Amino acid sequence: MKLLSDQVNEREIQIILRELEKTRAIFGDIVEFGCYVGTTSVFLAKKIEEWNSEKHLWLYDSFEGLPEKSVEDVNSLGEDFKKGELCASKKQLISNLRKANVKKMPKITKGWFNQISREQIPSKISFAFLDGDYYDSILDPLNLIWNNLESGAVIVVDDYGNQALPGASKAVDEWCRKYNIPKDVEATLAIFKKP
Repeated sequence: MKLLSDQVNEREIQIILRELEKTRAIFGDIVEFGCYVGTTSVFLAKKIEEWNSEKHLWLYDSFEGLPEKSVEDVNSLGEDFKKGELCASKKQLISNLRKANVKKMPKITKGWFNQISREQIPSKISFAFLDGDYYDSILDPLNLIWNNLESGAVIVVDDYGNQALPGASKAVDEWCRKYNIPKDVEATLAIFKKP
């Protein structure tokens, strides 16, 4: 399958799918916060289909592009990341999922991450991919899903190693310190597990 955007590369997709594979036997669904045009979403959906699994994929995005930056996100390297950038429509996402012949359509929720309620997330989660770019857009989903993550569930956060987006790494570091959780960093991804 080809990549739909330059926001993720082949190596990162391989890492994400490798980490997803580790959760195959863990009960719970898969969530992605920040799906843009659906590059990662397509690969996650295809992997679930390959497993012939009862697991479902849940996608969350504002479909309005990036929100305002917080103080934690400001960096001269990230001046291109402005409010409204990286905007894709829900229609475009669905079209890309269909073009990729995804048979089991994900549940798609439109909204800013801080406005998504607990009723809009699965009760059990085995894998989470967070691509919120900004500090609050990483912490908001973590706060939302943490109690629903099964023990051993894997969380992968994009842009941890992206100097232009310092808020992502700051959010992950704070979270891992708070819960005394070790993390691995590979490419631009941070990877950690729910104890």
